[in-house]
Amino acid sequence: MKTHRLHIFLLLLGLYTHSFAQYSCTTDTCEWDVLNLDEVVITGTRVPKLLKDTPVQTTLLTSKDIERSDATDIQGLLQSELPGVEFSYAMNQQVHLNFGGFGGQSILFLIDGERMAGETLDDVDFSRIDMNNIDRIEIVRGASSALYGSNAGGGVINIITKGASKKCDLDLDVRFGRHADRRYMLSVGSNFTHIQNSFSVTASRMSNYSVHNAPGAEAAVVSTIFGHKTLNVREKLVWKPFDGLKLSGRGGFYMRELPREIEAPDRYRAYNGGVKGEWKIGTEDYLELSYSFDQYDKSQYNGLSGLDIRNYSNVQNSVRTLYNHSFINGSILTAGADYMHDYLMNTKLAGTKKAQDCADLFMQVDWMGSNKWEVVGALRYDYFSDGRMSRVTPKISARYKPVVNLNIRAAYGMGFRAPTLKEKYYEFDMAGIWIVRGNPDLKPETGHNINFSADYTVRQYNITATAYYNHIKNKITTGLPYYLPDTTTQLYLNYENLADYNSCGVEITAQAAWRNGISAKLSYAFTYEKNVRNKEDKEANNQFMPARPHSLTARVGWDKSFSENYSITIDLNGRFLSAVFNKEYVDFYDLSKGTVIIKYPGYTLWKLSVSQKIFGKVRLTIALDNLFNYRPRYYYLNAPLTDGINLLVGASVTI
Repeated sequence: MKTHRLHIFLLLLGLYTHSFAQYSCTTDTCEWDVLNLDEVVITGTRVPKLLKDTPVQTTLLTSKDIERSDATDIQGLLQSELPGVEFSYAMNQQVHLNFGGFGGQSILFLIDGERMAGETLDDVDFSRIDMNNIDRIEIVRGASSALYGSNAGGGVINIITKGASKKCDLDLDVRFGRHADRRYMLSVGSNFTHIQNSFSVTASRMSNYSVHNAPGAEAAVVSTIFGHKTLNVREKLVWKPFDGLKLSGRGGFYMRELPREIEAPDRYRAYNGGVKGEWKIGTEDYLELSYSFDQYDKSQYNGLSGLDIRNYSNVQNSVRTLYNHSFINGSILTAGADYMHDYLMNTKLAGTKKAQDCADLFMQVDWMGSNKWEVVGALRYDYFSDGRMSRVTPKISARYKPVVNLNIRAAYGMGFRAPTLKEKYYEFDMAGIWIVRGNPDLKPETGHNINFSADYTVRQYNITATAYYNHIKNKITTGLPYYLPDTTTQLYLNYENLADYNSCGVEITAQAAWRNGISAKLSYAFTYEKNVRNKEDKEANNQFMPARPHSLTARVGWDKSFSENYSITIDLNGRFLSAVFNKEYVDFYDLSKGTVIIKYPGYTLWKLSVSQKIFGKVRLTIALDNLFNYRPRYYYLNAPLTDGINLLVGASVTI
């Protein structure tokens, strides 16, 4: 009875606000286009689905969301839009992701569906992701190994790049901020009957700056924030010789210089390219063939000798085939196969060079039981030549629509992650603290993910709730430090498998948009995680920073078009992260001092941006990042590396 009353109340509220809003109606329901429910997504099932109808819970960040956030990098965007996301740092300020208890090695990042080679601190190099080139981002939470294989045990983030939409257009964008922060972007595109072309280049730089810690820090702190020099170049060409056939090619170059040492800065480079053929055979069949190349290198430049010495290279060559068949009732059969040759050169590897071949087969059936029911089942087989390792992973998802505008989803997925070549064969002296050693006997991680979600939309209001549970066996991490027998001069740290890892959580998002141009979004996430190393150690310390239990993101914006020649967008967004506790060693050099529980404080950050569009061609932006001038008392490795309010000024021109 209470459920019916709530439904009637929400319906009356929607009717009352009818005259204040703009929406699009279909044959069976009225949905708010401003909530992106009629956008097409592909990541969750590898077939195009409307966001409101996909059986796999998917979060979509559109180009409008990206523009609103005014984020200058992918870290800022994800943290401002998704609760439960935090980026922390290592002592050398490499970036590490924690997304609802999963690290970057278990969240698979894709660019147009393709993997990225290389890693920094077990994560991809996030600065390779060019904000100038993003059309939309699709995020799938939960185990997705049945469709995407290793590294997708915690989910998939698929970054889809822009294509040309006009016959000819040119965009110029500049941005300036504190610490000599500068960014320059150029995009050129053309779109004709049979051929499309898009080219983009982004150059940015920022100087080093110092931060100051109060006395009495309990854990490792940083005092210098490293700047950078970064260049990102991308080209994409699409040819459609006739209806149904699409051929595309892409290429890119990336370089980043990090001045940790003024006379010997670190350099990171990436080269990527690929070709793809997509053939829509009639109205029922679709075939895709693709080849992808990605290389990621690290080197150190010696300013005195002029030598650029490469000490790391990861090269991936991949071939894929994908086939879809649609049935009359709307059901879809998907099958595919991948092959990848993975090569790793690392001066810190035992033997310096390693390689392996990876192959897989997968099949998925998307069964439409009725207009209310949809069930998707997938099965995948993966093989890794190093150690002759193989794994079969299943997944099943279901969507049920009991009433108009209400979707209920449930999913079970098995996740897995094969040990990397680095984790098997590493041999690295970590700043004289201990020697990190690989373990060729590592077992693959095996996870079980259960996920429930519901979303309800009435007029301009939408609320989504998600609950999940993850259980992982043999999670790969570094073990406890130890001395070799009969010596106390050198500590060693081996990669090992944890006995158990558990995480669970809930996430709730409410959003609305009104005809007067005001929109709002509020999201809350609760995360709980527990590491168990073995039967004796019931609570293991974390390899990286643990997930914060509570996090909140909020956004309110206003869009107003006064005429064809002038419009304005004002956006305020913020995030709150609660304090978190972690067990760490009192002294890395003297383990006899034992461990201590350290509290990392919570914090909140806000950003206000105002953007004006003049004559439909010129956009002027001014933003205040860290609006309330927050400065950490201690610059811990999971503290925001800000030293106060930052004024950002930018301008862009579209021709």
